[in-house]
Amino acid sequence: MEMERVQGMFTGIVEEMGTVVANEREERSARLTLVAPTTHAGVRVGDSVAVNGCCLTVVQVKGDQLTFDAVPETLHRTNLGTLKPGDRVNLERALAVGARLGGHFVQGHIDGVGTLISLSPQENAVVMEFRVPPGLSKYIVEKGSIAVDGVSLTVAEARADTFTVWIIPHTREITTLGLRQIGDPVNLECDLLGKYVERLIEARFSQGMG
Repeated sequence: MEMERVQGMFTGIVEEMGTVVANEREERSARLTLVAPTTHAGVRVGDSVAVNGCCLTVVQVKGDQLTFDAVPETLHRTNLGTLKPGDRVNLERALAVGARLGGHFVQGHIDGVGTLISLSPQENAVVMEFRVPPGLSKYIVEKGSIAVDGVSLTVAEARADTFTVWIIPHTREITTLGLRQIGDPVNLECDLLGKYVERLIEARFSQGMG
């Protein structure tokens, strides 16, 4: 029985790594085709799938291949424009109604592209440090949640323009975080709660000053 899914809502728990078949670039847009051996199951045209954490709409299903259109705004805010055939990507289908929420609520709306600046092995884990683009640090708090290339992670330490996370062996094995090298760009989506709190505070201040 096919599960009903909440379009445009994810958990940050990656289902598999897909493989890029083609990334057909126009001047400011692109058409991306992926092999998705597991994720394609039950997916129909019009469904939402998170690709490296970015919510994209399926425009074609052909066997185990899924095709998506990326608009200029998507390419501007994400690392999807840099993908080439053979690259691996993190995939997650939209949250199924009634399913357990193993990560945190992720919309698939990328806030910006960060950069991996250090990798430090620590016992059975690896500490990854990322530099964040201007304006995002205020949403990143110690022990808070963040999605990195669509992977739900807990912030270990937050600084002025960087943050660190601890990556366990399982996460490195089943996601692209195990393939990342220093200098690689990553998609970042900050916790939704912080954005709503900021908006509410701004609204209250503007009403008080009106």
